[in-house]
Amino acid sequence: MQNIDLAIIGGGPAGLAAAVGAHTQGIRDIVIFERDSTPGGILNQCIHNGFGLHAFKEELTGPEYAERFIQQTKDLGIRIRLNTMVLSISPQREITAVNEQGVLHVQAKAIVLAMGCRERPRGALNIPGSRPAGIYTAGTAQRFVNLNGYLPGKEVVILGSGDIGLIMARRMTLEGVHVKAVVELMPYSNGLKRNIVQCLDDFGIPLLLSHTVTEIVGRRRLEGVKIAQVDADRRPVPETEQYIPCDTLLLSVGLLPENELSKSAGVQLSPITGGAVVNEQLETSAEGIFACGNVLHVHDLVDYVSEESLLAGRNAARYIQNALAETRRNIPILPRGGVRYTVPSMIDPRLMDPELVVRFRVDQVYRGYRVCVYLGDHLEYSRKARVLTPGEMESVTLTQAMFAKQETVPSVTVSVERAE
Repeated sequence: MQNIDLAIIGGGPAGLAAAVGAHTQGIRDIVIFERDSTPGGILNQCIHNGFGLHAFKEELTGPEYAERFIQQTKDLGIRIRLNTMVLSISPQREITAVNEQGVLHVQAKAIVLAMGCRERPRGALNIPGSRPAGIYTAGTAQRFVNLNGYLPGKEVVILGSGDIGLIMARRMTLEGVHVKAVVELMPYSNGLKRNIVQCLDDFGIPLLLSHTVTEIVGRRRLEGVKIAQVDADRRPVPETEQYIPCDTLLLSVGLLPENELSKSAGVQLSPITGGAVVNEQLETSAEGIFACGNVLHVHDLVDYVSEESLLAGRNAARYIQNALAETRRNIPILPRGGVRYTVPSMIDPRLMDPELVVRFRVDQVYRGYRVCVYLGDHLEYSRKARVLTPGEMESVTLTQAMFAKQETVPSVTVSVERAE
């Protein structure tokens, strides 16, 4: 059994930033466990630009952004164990991992979960039809094209308008592929507005909202798909069905936080996000285990992942240094009026930093509404928002000064309300 101070599971942008954050707080015995052969995570295959505008105030590609943090970890002497797969984590923070040297047993004083997320596969969609070649998740196609140099097909339909799907619509078009349509079940896109403009509108790729794929056609190789408009209950309308010939179907139908290890550690998971339930320190229900990045909740921008992960790393370091109070007073943060969830889910105002960013998503498109924060029944903060969409993460900032005005605060409520 090897003993270390801090173990970080995942060497992507979240894990790298968490390691840097812990190091700045004074922890030196840090090990990052990464199952891939190189650190950087999903950023290694995101060769498009648009990263780093918030974190570095300049526009970078995914690999360039990852390299900034990889270089920081090298300069700080932080150890990264590559090709090492963590198999389980116990509630007592015992880690079992495996690599080419054999099975590893590690006892950590604190753990940061930074495993990222995976794509929802075809099996979760129940689309009728056989299983021909030519059906991929958008991330798999992105890896084929950007890292391996393979084109998955020549005539493409994309199901789902998540950011990876939108980016792949542009990427495939630039490679000479004909992207016939992006088909989206919801009446709104699930991607960032800038990606809709830059990836679809600029290339004349149609976005079919309130549509879905109703049948896969082809046996050995995909020959085409049938699509149909859906009604208000998201059920296909038979008379609107049409056939689109194609040899490739890309799926961009949502991301799922990779929380199998979290379950083995006894971490409480949110039924909304699929990630851990955390407090203002980003500590999970399992003592000494923290979570950050896409394994906590799916982010829009990697800049926000890094910001959150630096905080998680610093707080994990404080836990190791016994700088966090043992007794807490958890005040719930309640999502109301169109807010689906908040991260964190609870706070102790005595332990929070002078400012705490609370991130959330809404459940549908809202125009002319305002974001409100209530401390108990008192309206503490309000701002009008031109438009709120599920595809873009929103945030509010809580300050210690807000809580200083009241002696007791039973709850904090974040809501979306119609502007007067």
